[in-house]
Amino acid sequence: MKKLVIIGASDFQNPLILKAKEMGYETHVFAWECGDIGEKTADYFYPVSITEQDIILDMCRRIRPDGVTTIGSDLGMVTATYVANGLGLTANSVECEFQASNKYAMRQCFKKHGVSVPDFFVTDGTENIGAIQAMKFPVIVKPTDRSGSRAITRVENIYGLKSAIEAACEVSFEKRAIVEGVIEGKEYSCECISYRGEHKVLAMTEKMTTGEPHYIETGHIEPAVFSDHMVEPEILEAIFKALDALGIQYGASHTEFRVSEKGKIGIIEIGARMGGDCIGSHLVPLSAGYDFMKMVIDTAVGNKPDMVKINKGGVSRIQFILNHEDFRKYQQIRENHPECIIEASEMDQAMTHAVVDSGSRYGFYIMKFSDREKMMEVLG
Repeated sequence: MKKLVIIGASDFQNPLILKAKEMGYETHVFAWECGDIGEKTADYFYPVSITEQDIILDMCRRIRPDGVTTIGSDLGMVTATYVANGLGLTANSVECEFQASNKYAMRQCFKKHGVSVPDFFVTDGTENIGAIQAMKFPVIVKPTDRSGSRAITRVENIYGLKSAIEAACEVSFEKRAIVEGVIEGKEYSCECISYRGEHKVLAMTEKMTTGEPHYIETGHIEPAVFSDHMVEPEILEAIFKALDALGIQYGASHTEFRVSEKGKIGIIEIGARMGGDCIGSHLVPLSAGYDFMKMVIDTAVGNKPDMVKINKGGVSRIQFILNHEDFRKYQQIRENHPECIIEASEMDQAMTHAVVDSGSRYGFYIMKFSDREKMMEVLG
């Protein structure tokens, strides 16, 4: 029987587990045991932390899978790539994955290959402080190796630097922060699939955030609508150049970028993985009609992804719950337009903790509409 190793067992990984089983794969899932749904839906679950790369590799030599993959997780993708390379399976290089999961290494790579980047410095709280203090403000401070909007801060002047750097270093695995110039403009993401270095765009996503200083994502819409000055061929040229610079050859990628009022394109960062927040697993199939998860599995086992659409698509949107007003809006839509809600997570209605990053939001719901006009009618 065909076998697929999946790194991670959380709610966001479970659709991948179910898709693999639907495709006839025996699923072997590795994750820290904590009661996640994937522990139950997997054919075989191994209670091993996803950071234990060599232990997982050794166990996989006995499993002998056809592919190793994960979705929506930088940390999971680092391990998946390491294990796949160790087994001689289809995957990006370990160097590529490091550059795609470490923001400082990514900026260095972009600069080396002529991809436009803002000024940037790395620090552990002591190194490069003089150069950082001399930067043009405002600046963005974030951990070098975390995702999910963790400890991201826009700092307006030198007086806010120390606390922002300390917060970023504290959550960083390597205890380092990157400080960089601000990339101006409206934020989007581009969801791609790659095979043997050829990149195919599946969807463009419009992002909504809390804005400065922490930019916590509040929702996503597909497909994105660009203003007249935003020329899509130029956007794709910049994105493909950045993907090539990182050395992305196989699998999903999630490129976050901004476009200024004057049409300047700035790459924020790229994940060599499917976008989190249900972007890849739910929004892409709903809006563009592509079976993105099947594509991820196909490329992981060395097969060319199938670009045939499974439905005609539409407009899809995920909305996150950050406060009581967001929950009230969800209840209103559920009551008046239940046909538009495709899926909803469990909701933390107590809302006793502060929302400080993507991981601390209180829940989400996913919607689909025939077109953007219908979306605006429902949402008001």
